[in-house]
Amino acid sequence: MSAFYGRTAETALRLITRFGQPVTIRDIKPGEYDPETGSSGPETVTEQTAQGILLDFTGLEFQNNSLIKQGDKKLKVAAQGLEWAPDLLNKVVIQGRTWSIVPPLKEINPAGTPILYELQVRS
Repeated sequence: MSAFYGRTAETALRLITRFGQPVTIRDIKPGEYDPETGSSGPETVTEQTAQGILLDFTGLEFQNNSLIKQGDKKLKVAAQGLEWAPDLLNKVVIQGRTWSIVPPLKEINPAGTPILYELQVRS
């Protein structure tokens, strides 16, 4: 079964690369607090490039989900090749514009093989 889902993940990456665009997923960790100085150290920023497709939500999705706000977008990201999975504390940079990830964050993960992440993003 996992070989099948591995091929499915490869297909998802190939199609999203062909029809989508590169996106940067940015993880920002705050610096450690130093009680002697009363301040925090520098932030640690980790980035990875992914392949994604940015889409508008449909009218039906707005009707069925009250968490979607005007201007929110749906971002589908291929899971294959990612060093780490996106989470709600990450930022996403698409064509120079920074977006926050808001709930829900969905992982398409049949049989334990991540294929696709579906993110709701807000600028």
